[in-house]
Amino acid sequence: MTTTDAARPKGAGLAFAYVTTLFFAWGFATSLIDPLIAAVKRVFDLNNAEAFLTTFAWFIAYGLMSLPAASVLGKLGYSRSIIGALIVMVAGCLIVPAATAADWYPGVLLALFVIASGVTLLQVAANPLVAELGTRKGSHMRLNLSQAFNSLGTTIGPWLGSHVLLTGGVFAAGAVVTAASQSLRSIDMAFLGMGAFFALIAVFIFTARKKINAAAPAATEAVSPLKALSSPWAVFGALAIFLYVGSEVAIGGMLTNFLESPDVLNAPIETAGKMVALYWGGAMVGRFIGSAVLTRVPAGIVLAVCTVVAALLCLVVSQVGGPTAAYAALSIGLFNSIMFPTIFTLTLERSTAPTSATSGLLVFGIIGGALLPQVAARIADAAGALQPAFIVPLLGYVGLTVFAIAAARTKVRDADVVRAPSPH
Repeated sequence: MTTTDAARPKGAGLAFAYVTTLFFAWGFATSLIDPLIAAVKRVFDLNNAEAFLTTFAWFIAYGLMSLPAASVLGKLGYSRSIIGALIVMVAGCLIVPAATAADWYPGVLLALFVIASGVTLLQVAANPLVAELGTRKGSHMRLNLSQAFNSLGTTIGPWLGSHVLLTGGVFAAGAVVTAASQSLRSIDMAFLGMGAFFALIAVFIFTARKKINAAAPAATEAVSPLKALSSPWAVFGALAIFLYVGSEVAIGGMLTNFLESPDVLNAPIETAGKMVALYWGGAMVGRFIGSAVLTRVPAGIVLAVCTVVAALLCLVVSQVGGPTAAYAALSIGLFNSIMFPTIFTLTLERSTAPTSATSGLLVFGIIGGALLPQVAARIADAAGALQPAFIVPLLGYVGLTVFAIAAARTKVRDADVVRAPSPH
């Protein structure tokens, strides 16, 4: 049962602060994949499709591990599930040095899958927990605040990751052998540092476990997402999440090499990597703006405007070059900002399936982040340039526009307020 307005457990505010660090952690970890693509592409001498297997290894975990994660949550409860998730993430980070020492790229992909499996459990546990750590009335405020810290993580991740992953090594003058070795050590340093960060957060959560357990109810077994297949709107929403996450990840993954291109900005790769922070920072700013706009304008209309503008920006990127294409691509992040939670909420309002089943199917849709970037990468390899690959997110946003218009024209099934989810 959700905490009532009159009964706010003692220490819930401190517990909420601890749990909010989790949103920052998985935002940081997820966005680190963007500069990693550019790093492994050069270190292991990969083409675009091979380098984009990093995003595949990461996001496929959402499809494969979401149901097992729900089962773990039901058995262990919130605090132990969160600590377990962080331990899994630390283990994944430790796999990276072993893989690079063996010069074995599949080992890096295995490490990413392990880390992302921990992130999946983290999201399954943290999303409902934030809503429980305080009064019912304040649940939306707490979720929005946690989302802002998630965006902060996705903004800092590319900048700091580029500084570590894309400096020196093969990106500087020097002997090839020394360069490759130096670059591999940069990858090791990034993941060992991230592992230490996750371990520190695990210690924080461990110290707050009693407050978390006291403030939140026991977790229950999740309803299978398969039950949501009976609802057309649940399926439509899962497809929309698939298109959104796939489009967002495809753009983020291409940006570093795209901005570095001679016919775009011709920027040093470290500079290009750090500029990707503007893409994710736009999403952070957009969430604050969108929160205010959504109090006055229907969500379906806001979503339609954002998807149309994002599609037009992708069209610009695919047709022109130079700084215009660069800044058009970076601007897409601003319009991505409200898409995930808005799609989620619009679907929950219209689905005839149980809320938990609908939510589970929507989380499964995040697997789009594994598949659509691969399509974009193969187009880029075939064309010998990244610009044509932006047709993939363009079509994704067109599909999202159809979803937004349909949602705006469909009545809400239940007038009750639907609890907002956190972003992926």
